[in-house]
Amino acid sequence: MITDALIQALPKTDLHVHLDGSLRLGTLIELARDLGVKLPSETEQGLCDLVFKPSYDSLIEYLAGFDYTVAALRSPEALERTAYELGVDNIAEGVRYIEVRFAPQMLMGDNMDFDTVMTAVTRGLDRARIEHEASDAVKIKGEPPFRFGIIVCALRRFEKETSQWYSQLMHLLGDSPKKQIYKMASLELARAAVRCRDDLNIPIVAFDLAGQEYGYPAHEHAEAYEHAHRHFLKGTVHAGEAYGPESIYEALTDLNADRIGHGYHLFSPQLCGPKVNNPDDYVGRLARYIADRRITIEVCITSNLQTNPDIGDVKNHHFGLMLDQQLSATLCTDNRLHSHTTVSREVGLAVEAFSMSEKQLRNTIIYGFKRSFYPGPYQGKRDYVRSIIDYYDRVLEEHQAAYKAD
Repeated sequence: MITDALIQALPKTDLHVHLDGSLRLGTLIELARDLGVKLPSETEQGLCDLVFKPSYDSLIEYLAGFDYTVAALRSPEALERTAYELGVDNIAEGVRYIEVRFAPQMLMGDNMDFDTVMTAVTRGLDRARIEHEASDAVKIKGEPPFRFGIIVCALRRFEKETSQWYSQLMHLLGDSPKKQIYKMASLELARAAVRCRDDLNIPIVAFDLAGQEYGYPAHEHAEAYEHAHRHFLKGTVHAGEAYGPESIYEALTDLNADRIGHGYHLFSPQLCGPKVNNPDDYVGRLARYIADRRITIEVCITSNLQTNPDIGDVKNHHFGLMLDQQLSATLCTDNRLHSHTTVSREVGLAVEAFSMSEKQLRNTIIYGFKRSFYPGPYQGKRDYVRSIIDYYDRVLEEHQAAYKAD
């Protein structure tokens, strides 16, 4: 019997969580006030009514909230506080490993360079880690410690208004085509990420590409991913969130992605373009390729329901097909604030909607740990995953015993 209490107690991961989409509402209000950012409302309920809604009409409306959250994060203190609180909130619901992602270039300007941004976020997450390791839960009860990595996001497109750093770049390269500037920004980010990881020991574990899929194909950022690949920085790509299977294929073949962010439209042959002669066959082959390579899909159910209203009911989400075809897929939040969700809630939705067995749940959760971009030596990751599996089985056994006793 999979209960809410069991889901809460089990060790979990979140491999797809955006820092700038996961602030506490109260913190957002305070940070905005400190930095002089004008919000549509000064109350939590007002912001939920106007910006961070239970449901959205489109992806554009969903993304509008980032205008406020990003603006409120443009100081080292704000970044450290938000990262710390994100770590604490995850620890409180049993999440033991997260990979926090965000676009540093959206935060950079005269008062913060790349290193300042990355150091502040690491400092906040590390504070949460240290506090947890010193707690009775770890020292006495034997819970696995909290660990984290950081994923940097490049953007498929941006405007001068997106950030001060992007504005300065577009001004300096005023005679260059916009798509050329997008490519340059991505490559610069990849270079900075590798240097910061190696020179400052910041746990940057992967490179990501986010933003509008249609019209801004992944292959245009191949040089940035090649730089990351040559320097042993792993890669994930937002693909199949708002566009079809070909976007996922391009992420895998042109960018050598190790994981896929969202991947919802993997099973949407109707979204294939005119170059695909047999969409059903194409989708089948792509799904088998992903299964065979054990390429993990970072599934974000609530977020997909909000940005793809046509899905309707949770039971229509393609995670069910991923389970049927035994793909490596793990459940993530995407944006805890925008989607009013937690990892435990996402797991609970999937368990109920798809009648997940204990074996399916175990596989889904353990995939998150095994396919993580865990920083540090391979043996360290093996030992950590082994401790997670042992703890998972112990929690499950205790839950089953208590359930039988009742």
